[in-house]
Amino acid sequence: MLKLEHIQKNAALTGLEPGQVVRVVTTEPVGDNALTVYYKTVDGSLRERMLFRSDESSLSLAESGRPWGFDADGEAFKLAAEAYRINLAHLFDPMMAVHTSNVQPLPHQITAVYESMLPRQPLRYVLADDPGAGKTIMAGLLIRELLMRADAKRVLIVAPGSLVEQWQDEMAEKFGLSFTLFSRDQIEQSRSGNPFDETDMLVARVDQLARSEELQEKLALTRWDLVVVDEAHKLSASYFGNQVKKTKRFELGELLGSITRHFLLMTATPHNGKEADFRLFMSLLDSDRFYGKFRDGAHKVDVTDLMRRMVKEDLLKFDGTPLFPERRAYTVNYRLSDQEAALYTAVTDYVRTEFDRMDKLADGSRKGNVGFALTALQRRLASSPEAIYQSLKRRHQRLSSRLEEEKLAQRGQRPAHEGSSHLRSDAGSVHMQPYVRPDTTQDDAALDRTVPLRTAEAYCQMLYCVAESAWDAADAASAEDYEQLEEAVVDQATAAQNLQELEAEIVILQGLVEQARAVVHSGCDRKWEELSSLLQDTPDMRDETGLQRKLIIFTEHRDTLNYLVGKIRGLLGSEEAVVQIHGGVKREDRRKVQELFRNDPAVRVMLATDAAGEGVNLQNAHLMVNYDLPWNPNRLEQRFGRIHRIGQTEVCHLWNMVAAETREGAVFLRLFEKLEKERRALGGRVFDILGEVFEDRPLQELLIEAIRYGEDPAVRARLQQKVEGALDAEHIREVIRRNALCEEVMDEKRLFAVKEEMEKAEARKLQPFFIRAFFRQAFAQLGGELRAREMGRYEITNVPAAIRERDRQISGRDCRQMDPVLRRYERVCFEKQYIRLNRPGSAMASLVHPSHPLMQAVTDLTLERHRNALKQGAVLVDPADMGLTPKVMFMVDHAVREGAEPGYDISRRMQFVEIDAQGRTTHAGWAPHLDLEPLPAADQPLIADILAAPWITCDLEQVALAYASREVVPGHFDEVRLRREAAVDKTLSAVHDRLVKEINYWEDRYLKLKDDLAAGKDVRLTLENVRRTIDDLTARLEARQKELKTMRHVVSATPVVLGGALVIPAGLLLQRKGQPGWTADSEARARVEQVAMQAVMAAEQALGHHVMDVSAQKCGWDITSILQPMDGRMAPSRHIEVKGRAKGQTTITVSRNEIIYGLNQADKFILAIVLVDGDGYEGPYYVRQPFTQEPDWAETGKNLDLGQLLARAVTPGEVG
Repeated sequence: MLKLEHIQKNAALTGLEPGQVVRVVTTEPVGDNALTVYYKTVDGSLRERMLFRSDESSLSLAESGRPWGFDADGEAFKLAAEAYRINLAHLFDPMMAVHTSNVQPLPHQITAVYESMLPRQPLRYVLADDPGAGKTIMAGLLIRELLMRADAKRVLIVAPGSLVEQWQDEMAEKFGLSFTLFSRDQIEQSRSGNPFDETDMLVARVDQLARSEELQEKLALTRWDLVVVDEAHKLSASYFGNQVKKTKRFELGELLGSITRHFLLMTATPHNGKEADFRLFMSLLDSDRFYGKFRDGAHKVDVTDLMRRMVKEDLLKFDGTPLFPERRAYTVNYRLSDQEAALYTAVTDYVRTEFDRMDKLADGSRKGNVGFALTALQRRLASSPEAIYQSLKRRHQRLSSRLEEEKLAQRGQRPAHEGSSHLRSDAGSVHMQPYVRPDTTQDDAALDRTVPLRTAEAYCQMLYCVAESAWDAADAASAEDYEQLEEAVVDQATAAQNLQELEAEIVILQGLVEQARAVVHSGCDRKWEELSSLLQDTPDMRDETGLQRKLIIFTEHRDTLNYLVGKIRGLLGSEEAVVQIHGGVKREDRRKVQELFRNDPAVRVMLATDAAGEGVNLQNAHLMVNYDLPWNPNRLEQRFGRIHRIGQTEVCHLWNMVAAETREGAVFLRLFEKLEKERRALGGRVFDILGEVFEDRPLQELLIEAIRYGEDPAVRARLQQKVEGALDAEHIREVIRRNALCEEVMDEKRLFAVKEEMEKAEARKLQPFFIRAFFRQAFAQLGGELRAREMGRYEITNVPAAIRERDRQISGRDCRQMDPVLRRYERVCFEKQYIRLNRPGSAMASLVHPSHPLMQAVTDLTLERHRNALKQGAVLVDPADMGLTPKVMFMVDHAVREGAEPGYDISRRMQFVEIDAQGRTTHAGWAPHLDLEPLPAADQPLIADILAAPWITCDLEQVALAYASREVVPGHFDEVRLRREAAVDKTLSAVHDRLVKEINYWEDRYLKLKDDLAAGKDVRLTLENVRRTIDDLTARLEARQKELKTMRHVVSATPVVLGGALVIPAGLLLQRKGQPGWTADSEARARVEQVAMQAVMAAEQALGHHVMDVSAQKCGWDITSILQPMDGRMAPSRHIEVKGRAKGQTTITVSRNEIIYGLNQADKFILAIVLVDGDGYEGPYYVRQPFTQEPDWAETGKNLDLGQLLARAVTPGEVG
């Protein structure tokens, strides 16, 4: 019992917090019978509580087990310290997501996550690496890292419908993250009425959200920690004059950005060649910084802090070799037969005539639909005789049916189709009818699950275009949607404005149908003949056994695809040799087709439309044919990216098929000729920027102009000049330079820096050995048992009820892992290479890591039981120290916090500090407690005088905090502060410049309007509206400046001591027991180590290696030696642990940590032995793989026989 009057500043109390000893900061009496106490908990949190006389019976001073009495149980101390370290694993392991995920990330993926994205708080970013660079892996690492750092709990991934299941699978298989796929079932089964509030980890289809105002209203009521948008270029908007035309996807993007702290947009094509559109896209990240249309002409914006782009040609492996093989493209030029050429001329004349009639239409939306349909018809003409025949036939049938319906309607009879609108003589237009392709089922047309039949106008509206034009819808559409949009429009959009015009068009179509039928029945198809020759006569098409290599053929149209399937199956003589993917293939079936193509040796060719151009990974093939050429150059790179991606080891070959004598073919031929010329000069980078080089006029417009006016030599010359200009070497370099404003380069120097950081992180991380050793001990103490199964795998037959109950208790406050603790685990492992075994039918194991729910529950219970041991302190023995100097070791934690949200930690650091009797403080390493062992009870009397020594009883905690405040806090705080200030200042400056320019513009307009009004002129704008615009912009600027200045402010928390221990050197115990082996000459020991270090460094330098002394960094070895590159590859570095021994000694003592680091570093680790005799020495002697097995939990080190080690040793030059 403790009286309120006896509670004073700095007192250590029990009874205020369950199971904790707390430190009183100050007190305030409240009358005679109450006292307000301000105190700090063991984790440094400042709290307050009012105490009354009734509380006195539960309070006591922490006398027995007092802080720094060093009387806690040593094993309990070590277990609690390790539980604390595992609970804060990310502080020790700066790349924890890498080490706990089933991936092997590449250098550019490491820099994206750990250099470009994680340091940005909050994150608003565009990840724009090339297709195939593994952006999904980067996003997964980011998500996992934020979850483990407790910086995110609610994560929403928004992706195209064809990719959502792939996202869900990859997050589960590679990162152990359970995401729920958003569906209608969730809407219907929602208990609260808002399904977005009920799931913290969600994957949703972009179109499902963009098309539903109801879902967006529910989404707007939620808050997320991180939103990731894949294929984010689909969130498009553009300018029409001074007006912004936003697609519904763009509006969804604006909503998503407003409801999340972290916002990540992922796209390989952020820039479509139009700078104004790019600024609109970037406004999704910062609407103030990219406000409005720049009025000073072409204005390149600085986005280096908001976007990262790496091109394939700059990506390297860790050995310094290129990550991606070479890309080669060839043009296959074929000539049409006379019959085909005649059909081409006839159809092109029809298209040109209809274009001329289209120009006379007043309805802009309808004009766009007709233009789109005519263009699609022309592209089908270039695709195959079968495609144009089927299209003309359907168009003729459709328009003929409509003509009959319109005639019936004019006679007052009911139209044949219930919902069709009809032609009226006063309307002057023919509206489009509901359309379904004859060979398309309802499932084929599904965008989600089922889709009702639509008119073309309704389809365009569904695809979010304000102008409701098919052109605009096509720009916004996915490849799947594009196929269906084209089918909905191409066979029915007409420029006919009355029955007579429609009848005339039908007559022309009838003739074209007959002409096309004749070509099909003739069997003459020069394009197919060229492909057949390519397949049979090209050496690259066959493997060493003569078998057709895996090949992907892209076509634009389903009719052509079906036609080619039959042709190629006949050519190869096998039905199963050819598979196909198009927009009508269900997602589940599409995945099966991909697996067949990847894994079935009988499947040799995949035929695909652009529906396979997104999210399909087919790097098991390296050959591709573009049977049809897309008019959007971005699709060329997207197609090539299906095979030219991470994991591809072969040179990739692409054949583009072009009929050069056609009008559009001539443009393509010149494009590819110029492209190949510039590829030789600039490398494969030209493929990456094809979509951006046609800045003045899109390629599509050039092709339409060629079709309409290509017979004019002047037009042909102008088109050639446009292509030449777009692909001019200097123009391409300018585009590359523009991209370089946010482009990163992975040169050899940076690659080495990344490798070094990874190796240090690997050394600092909580090795699987540590995790497993702790888990065995703690799990056993809690009543559990870990039974061995296959190599590296274990079984848990029963998880104690106390652990399962603790998981239920903590899951609400810490949701780093969504899955609950199970009653039993058939297989668990602690190293990610054992998740899957390389044998058929083997089950997956659950990887137990620091954020696994089972580990979280175990560490939480362990800390609850033994947390007080950290603050009491324990006496531990250092078995490797034969000296006589005891030290006190403290665990110190420091946080940097948001100034506006003091409860939110931006960054934390944890460090072990040692203090000796003279008050000298040093960094003790990342996990020194693991090298220490509890003091045996029998040896307790030997150190009684040390426990009573004045330097022990003084306030050593303040000494440790002073050291942390001097050595740790300033550097940590400045690092975070400077990074935050630089980011905020750049944004502040950009926002100020942009909005001030806009304010000045409207101020000038205001003054001019006043003058015009005074002069009696008519003006379109009112002064009140202009003044209101100025006021709104001024208020917007002031609000944003205030927000940014608040964000700029970060504060340093006071460092906190979490625990401490008195460390007794083993030599001191030997001395007091009267046993040999100890040494009092610490300077002599230091001299031996110094001579040994110099000897090893000199030996490495003599070999031409770059040598660095890293002993002070406590990273697990003493010297890093970097070898010279060999054959263009960076050789693995050497991590050398130096052991100097005075001549005559017979053993070498290695600590537990040194053994663990040595096992983990494997072939990189070298034990270097130097025998020192005065100022001379023998050696160094190198031992590879000196350790064969990890120590048990109770083992803190081992004594190795020096003679046996030397028998295995080699000279530095002999190390392989």
